[in-house]
Amino acid sequence: MEDKDCIFCKLAGGEIPSATIYENSDFRVFMDVAPANRGHVLIVPKEHFKDIFDIDAMTAGKLFSLATEVARAMKSVLNCDGMNLVQNNGTVAGQTVFHFHLHLIPRYANDGVKIGWQPGESSPTELQELAKEIRKKI
Repeated sequence: MEDKDCIFCKLAGGEIPSATIYENSDFRVFMDVAPANRGHVLIVPKEHFKDIFDIDAMTAGKLFSLATEVARAMKSVLNCDGMNLVQNNGTVAGQTVFHFHLHLIPRYANDGVKIGWQPGESSPTELQELAKEIRKKI
C-alpha cells in the first residue's frame, strides 16, 4: 500500500527522481541527498511501512539480505573502512520520515561522523528480568 503524501513512497515508486543504484519489485536503493558521509545510501521498501513495528518479517528479511549485497558493492567502490547501518523508529529515536528505511553509511578513518550513545549500566538481575519479560512476547 502506498501513502500518497509520503516522500519515500514517491521516491520508491519513481515519481520523484533519485540517484538510484538498485531497484526490484520490493525496494529502491538510492543515494541520500543529505548524506552523513560520502556514499551514504538508503534502502526503501516500495510498500509503505511506518516503522519497524509496522513492517512484516518477510519484507524485513529481504531488506537485510539486500543490505548485505549493497554494502559489499559500496565497500568495493568506495573503499570505506567500515559501515554503519542505521534505522530509526519514532520521533524520540530520530525518525524524521515515517516510512521504514535503512541507512547504509560508509565510514572512513577520522571522518568525524558521530553515531552512537553513552554506555549505561545495568545489573545482571535487571538484565535477566528484562530478558524474561521480552522472551514471553516473542
